[in-house]
Amino acid sequence: MLTKNQIIDKENKYCAHNYMPLPVVLTKGLGTKVWDINGNEYIDFMSAYSAVSMGHSNPRLLKVLNEQASCLTIVSRAFYTDKLGNFLERLCKITGMDMCIPMNTGAEAVETAIKGARRWGYRIKNIPQNKAEIIVAEGNFHGRTTTIVGFSSEKEYQKDFGPFDGGFKCIPYGDIKALENAITENTCAFLVEPIQGEAGIVMPPKGWIKQAQQLCKQKNILLILDEIQTGMGRTGKNFCFQHEIDKPDMLLLGKALGGGLLPISACLANKEVMDLFEAGSHGSTWGGNLLACAVGLEALNILEEDNLAEKSAELGNYLIEKLQAINSDLIKEVRGKGLFIALEIDPEKATAREVCERLMKKGILSKETHSTVVRFAPPLIISKAEIDYTIKQVIDVLK
Repeated sequence: MLTKNQIIDKENKYCAHNYMPLPVVLTKGLGTKVWDINGNEYIDFMSAYSAVSMGHSNPRLLKVLNEQASCLTIVSRAFYTDKLGNFLERLCKITGMDMCIPMNTGAEAVETAIKGARRWGYRIKNIPQNKAEIIVAEGNFHGRTTTIVGFSSEKEYQKDFGPFDGGFKCIPYGDIKALENAITENTCAFLVEPIQGEAGIVMPPKGWIKQAQQLCKQKNILLILDEIQTGMGRTGKNFCFQHEIDKPDMLLLGKALGGGLLPISACLANKEVMDLFEAGSHGSTWGGNLLACAVGLEALNILEEDNLAEKSAELGNYLIEKLQAINSDLIKEVRGKGLFIALEIDPEKATAREVCERLMKKGILSKETHSTVVRFAPPLIISKAEIDYTIKQVIDVLK
């Protein structure tokens, strides 16, 4: 049996170094807990960037996964199946959207939305061909494709990956006046996260999404909300937009939609946009496969039946209060909504990486965002007792 260091060395030898993992080797997960190769137990406060919102190895999800895997897994939408319609019907009803294109990853959902918005701009708004513009926000993170990193304001995401496509304008996040000034007759959409995750769980001003929706309607452009991280109960509502508006024109989901078992994503929109896609205009070999549909449908069932959004709101408020009550000059700010919380560290006193490494040694797994933010995003099934235990470890580490 290989040792921890041997396993880490092998991964570093054969895997590209495009991540910087904490030095722990995990082998098992159940509920809110994970275990390393030596049997040490940890509380997972990372949830695989919110993908494991329903807990590791959720028995309901494992049951439907195994049942479907023993029947039929994929026909690649070359034929109709008995699962896709049921899954998408439930997804459209819970979100309030009209129709959906099922995909696999969050980036694929974003790329689908870009295609849909541009086609809507040309065919419905009559924007001249190849002149469509999409407005995005500084600090955005929507994925890793060349199109997407091309409109990122994070230079490290772009370095040596150009040339980029163009067709995007970047404005300050949460600035309604900047949005209004950026809109032209060629603008087809505004693509934005209701809370910016990878930027460090950055919160916009209260009421900003509602203002943005009103402006988009007034100027006849599409509001596209990327809820790949914030959706599925993470912020205390089933979907983050429900804190302020009825629904966007397009909605992007992923991560927790797959229940922590499979990559599943979705681009949802109103019928006017979705009817612009015809056979051959877009697709995905694995998008809408039966395995993903079965798991995704059960994930939606668990979200509603187990009241995960309500639990996220209640325990998120509790966790924020506990973190804000910590008396430490290392803490610059505590912010968030639901169980999507940032502990910002004063960079003159410590790095978020140092805090995460010390928390790891105390049985708490989180991950830094940039060098200043410790992310607290545990599975939504976490208990109050686990939060209390975690707070004690955080206090000890900060001391």
